[in-house]
Amino acid sequence: MIDPAMQKVALITGVTGQDGSYLAEMLLQKGYQVHGMVRRTSSFATGRIDHLREGFANSKGLQLHYGDLGDGTGMRRIIELVKPDEVYNLAAQSHVRISFDQPEYTADVVGLGALRLLEALRDHNARRGRSARLYQAGSSEMFGKVAEVPQRETTAFHPRSPYACAKVYAHYQTINYREAYGLFACNGILFNHESPRRGENFVTRKITRSATRIKLGMQQKLALGNLEARRDWGFAGDYVEAMWLMLQQDHADDYVVATGETHSVREFLEVVFDRLKLKVEDHLVLDQRFLRPTEVDLLIGDSSRTRRLLNWEPKVKFERLAEMMVEADLELAERELRQETQ
Repeated sequence: MIDPAMQKVALITGVTGQDGSYLAEMLLQKGYQVHGMVRRTSSFATGRIDHLREGFANSKGLQLHYGDLGDGTGMRRIIELVKPDEVYNLAAQSHVRISFDQPEYTADVVGLGALRLLEALRDHNARRGRSARLYQAGSSEMFGKVAEVPQRETTAFHPRSPYACAKVYAHYQTINYREAYGLFACNGILFNHESPRRGENFVTRKITRSATRIKLGMQQKLALGNLEARRDWGFAGDYVEAMWLMLQQDHADDYVVATGETHSVREFLEVVFDRLKLKVEDHLVLDQRFLRPTEVDLLIGDSSRTRRLLNWEPKVKFERLAEMMVEADLELAERELRQETQ
């Protein structure tokens, strides 16, 4: 049993999301006391984390607090209550296409939200004599219209969406607080990472969710936008380990987390449909509504520095990732079909 006085305390914003759920799971298994910040909404969307609320031998399970990146005062209260050793800022309006429809909201939550958190942590550390460490979730979307291939920590940013612009702002504010105030603050520049827990409005999950429903006769068509966009896709469960490793180092720094492989949306689509023995041309509809005003054509990360300094490696390969998502969504679709026929 871990001595509570020696137990590390982590606070995760965006804990109900894909990354938050995998990170909370991993930290609880490591014996952390884990707190999550959740937004107050009319529906309590905790499906990804319900299994973490109790039953861990070394802790009380995941403990939740209502909070919002738009509310600096509320975040300060949570930090004062929790007294975290590590803070992981994963909360965001993270859908790139939607950021074009909600640019002000995206900038406030993603950009200014990170600044509010940095200020709250700086104040908390100064007043309490603490040294809480921060992980700021960056994104490969910041590279946008890429200056070089592959992209690494020194590659210039050229963001091409309101979401990416807000992430660049948060990235440089994190560096500024590190340099100006000595805050242990790391930027993780994570390339695309997926899982069976991915939101259904993201393209990879939209494909596996729709394809498995098509396989069972529950729908007929799948509507997509740009099939030629190329991304560096990894497994979210692997990437949260890199987040944690960043905060265990002697010095704060910025790190690219990627597989070093790039694949098109069309390739992902074909792997999924082949796995289910379906023909893409029988079910695919191209829909202009899903195209972005400015597209990011090619992302591929060079994570060699991260692998060397953190001793980290991605474990799940592209095709296995697609298969994992298909297997989980096929099981989900079968449950839904049983419920419909009962």
